Amino acid sequence: MIRNILKYLILLLLILLFNNCKKNLPDDDNQNIIILYTNDEHGWIENSEYTDGAARMMGLWREYEGYDGDNRYLILSGGDNWTGPAISTWFEGESTVDVMNAMEYDASAIGNHEFDFKVDGLYERIEQADFPYLSANIREKASGEIPDFATPYIIKDIDDVMVGIIGLTTITTPYSTFPDHVVDYDFIDYATALEYIVPQAKEDGAELLIVAGHICYPEMVALVPTLHTLGISVVGGGHCHNDLVGEIVNGVAVIKTTAFMQSYAKVEITYNKVEKEVVNMEPSVHLNENGNPDQTVSDVVAYWRTQTDVELSEVIGYTDSEIIRESSTMHNMIVDSWLHQYPNADIAMTNAGGIRQSIPAGDITKEVIIGVLPFQNFIIELQLTGAEVINCTGYADMIFGGMTTIGGYFLLDGTEIDNNTTYSVLTTDYLYAQNDYRFLFSQYDPNPYYTSMNYHQPTIDWITSLNTSAGNALDNYLDDTARR
Repeated sequence: MIRNILKYLILLLLILLFNNCKKNLPDDDNQNIIILYTNDEHGWIENSEYTDGAARMMGLWREYEGYDGDNRYLILSGGDNWTGPAISTWFEGESTVDVMNAMEYDASAIGNHEFDFKVDGLYERIEQADFPYLSANIREKASGEIPDFATPYIIKDIDDVMVGIIGLTTITTPYSTFPDHVVDYDFIDYATALEYIVPQAKEDGAELLIVAGHICYPEMVALVPTLHTLGISVVGGGHCHNDLVGEIVNGVAVIKTTAFMQSYAKVEITYNKVEKEVVNMEPSVHLNENGNPDQTVSDVVAYWRTQTDVELSEVIGYTDSEIIRESSTMHNMIVDSWLHQYPNADIAMTNAGGIRQSIPAGDITKEVIIGVLPFQNFIIELQLTGAEVINCTGYADMIFGGMTTIGGYFLLDGTEIDNNTTYSVLTTDYLYAQNDYRFLFSQYDPNPYYTSMNYHQPTIDWITSLNTSAGNALDNYLDDTARR
């Protein structure tokens, strides 16, 4: 009896030792791989009130994450690199890619805003970048093939571990960038794309699989069963700015930052080269705060600051108070300036999502307004009946000049909008190109007048015309009344 108990105990001890040894295989068999991940940088490369910027982020990576250029680190982006403040937008993303090169990014997903300067603009940035732009779910409508600007995946050799990195682009791209810019492309289902691409990556030798996706957190979680089945260990996200995520879901590390280089995610992976399996993963998220600026990145940012100042530093006005991005004051100022510039129009309508930042108190420069209104959207004039105008106000993000929807539908002089009267209405070519149920202009006026005026120009011109100063602030000319 005692002998049998001893045999059982010895057997149990051997099993425990075996399992422990499997989890703690010799260091020579284990490879440590560290992913540093950002998304939705949107050109916020400078240290500002909104973010500590790129140089301080790089300083944190060097000081706290031990980054030294060793190839066991992977620096990845979930896309939307450049549209944002003027230091990036004015140069169509060239400055941001320059900074990302200095930060030694290994790859970026293609986000919807990578198309803001058309496919030709994306080609220019790809040519400039020292890293590839990834997407496995873009298809040419004509051929069904992946376009040549989209690299579906790459494989990096990290000390004999073949790491496959696959890109995904949000399926909302046809209406979350300028629709005409991507009219020749389909953005197919994520799972379908991965089921097609992963076997190819594995056939090319990929052992450890990672997805860098410009996709929102709910989409990432919904995709986890597919990722798990395909043997993908990590998925990074983007597009939606409100989630800071670092967690394990069903064996898959799910990571995502907010935006504007305000934070980064990290995954530390232990991969066993003998067993060909992930032994451990530790995802985490970190704020970009109080880093010591990296000098190389600082120098690149400083160069682009100088270029921006040369072209956009002209002071055009002054405000005593910050004008908040989401405020009625900001909304009214934008659309009212359109009507000031184009006085023959009755109404101006646009989406609040086209307004991207606040105006700080003090001097207002051209650079500030281009950061507020950064897109290549142009104003068009439409002839709409009152009934059509009212129907278009149902767009949830719409803001109005020349009219209000409070207590009914009225022009600002108090005249009720008449269903059968024709009104001259200003909007953007971006909204006109939207064909979903929320915005129906393209069905109402098939022959709009294109003004060739960028949507930021009337605001610049209006503020300039007021000749504001500390003694005659812009605040005196603003309307803070809600119009919906």
